[in-house]
Amino acid sequence: MHECLVALISRFFGDCGQKILNFPFLGEIPLLSAVILPLCMVFSIFWAANQHASYAWIGQDILGISLMTTVLQMARLPNIKIASVFLSCAFVYDIFWVFISPLIFHESVMIVVARGDSSGESIPMLLKIPRFFDPWGGYDMIGFGDILFPGLLISFAFRYDRYKKKGILNGYFLWLVIGYGIGLFITYVALYLMDGHGQPALLYLVPCTLGLIIVLGWLKKELEDLWDFGASRPEHSPGEA
Repeated sequence: MHECLVALISRFFGDCGQKILNFPFLGEIPLLSAVILPLCMVFSIFWAANQHASYAWIGQDILGISLMTTVLQMARLPNIKIASVFLSCAFVYDIFWVFISPLIFHESVMIVVARGDSSGESIPMLLKIPRFFDPWGGYDMIGFGDILFPGLLISFAFRYDRYKKKGILNGYFLWLVIGYGIGLFITYVALYLMDGHGQPALLYLVPCTLGLIIVLGWLKKELEDLWDFGASRPEHSPGEA
């Protein structure tokens, strides 16, 4: 959360992050970090102490989005060859723990972990939002992995478009974002058709993102370049940090 806020504020108010403070034992720390970090710590501690409150989902989602944004800034896929292996493994993993694990453990391990089983204690590794208009209540949930794994591919598409100086319509980024949205929509349709039984979202998201970029690359005759991108050339365009 600290990393995201510092980056966001520095982007719009560049000068505010320039002042440096010298703390005993800690050394030089930017003033912006010295102000924001304690606030983030208070926010996180408040959420942890009140995570069973009706409004706790707001704090969990804010912290979760901050975490995923930071991961997407740090981790990068170099090409779709690596993306294909990575997302294919995640695809099989998701299907196994949702659909096949009940045959071995008599219940879906993924769903039990997400919902916290009978203890009510769940690992906060998902985004959740209340079903406001559902008389039965409950939450709609999506795991971090269902956002991060396709997100890494979408981030790669954005960097590739910038390197190739592609426009928004003739590049890959926009179409992968649309593909992700379609995959998510199909996930919720499947959830409805299966009476609320948890779905492996990557079953639908991987074909709608990885499959889409492969098809588009083949149609544009750029699939070979996408497949080995970064192997023999710098990934960043000149002047890009």
